[in-house]
Amino acid sequence: MASPLASPPKYTDTPLAVIHTPTYQTRQTDPFTAEASRMALSHNSFIRGFNSIYQQAPRVPLVDKPDFVFYAIAWHDCLDLHHHFEETDLFPAIDAAAGKKGLMGEAVAEHAAFHGGMERFKAYLQAEGGNFSGTELVAIMDSFKDALYAHLQSEPAALVALAEHSTPERPIDILAIAGAAATKQLNLNFIFNIMPVFLLNMDTVDFEDGMWDSVFPPFPYPVKLVFTRLVPLWQGNRKWRFASCSVDGRAKQLAF
Repeated sequence: MASPLASPPKYTDTPLAVIHTPTYQTRQTDPFTAEASRMALSHNSFIRGFNSIYQQAPRVPLVDKPDFVFYAIAWHDCLDLHHHFEETDLFPAIDAAAGKKGLMGEAVAEHAAFHGGMERFKAYLQAEGGNFSGTELVAIMDSFKDALYAHLQSEPAALVALAEHSTPERPIDILAIAGAAATKQLNLNFIFNIMPVFLLNMDTVDFEDGMWDSVFPPFPYPVKLVFTRLVPLWQGNRKWRFASCSVDGRAKQLAF
């Protein structure tokens, strides 16, 4: 009989289910729905990254654990940076445009609800390194997964609702604001040590009938190839093998 490790299972959306985009649900094309949909797609990458760690942590052989730790911490840092730039750039810019404070205050409160669990996750991996226990790591993830998932589900709808605060006198150019905030995240450390965990957990071919394939992320095809095929080589490529999707945007067999 073949060893289970010889035929690892295909990635599945468990324990967290991916979320639908507002565009897919409503067929609206206004800027707020468009930006909320981009947010939902980003959140799905975080969800698939979470699931890929959760599913594989109990099965990773000792020899592969150091690479897995790198991958898991990269996932943490990607999500952490995303929320940092929301709170320091995106949300304040929205408030400034609308002339109102705290429009995304509920999202900030939601961040706080799982921040402690996220930090325990990273601290545990940093302390234990390749000696981590898959069972213990999953238990830590269980401690914050519900609060994290509630936030990932709710934030896109909160962006759609911002349309109510955009007036002819105080328009909220949500696409420009979000684009400027996203640009500030890009630096060499992010591109080479974090971005692959985001792009390689992005299912664009099959999700929502493929309507986002070649649309999100909004990179020209040659640039996407660089980010998905060449940039991961900086870390030897093997550190990204735990991701849920292939470079062409399809769910794949897990590494373990």
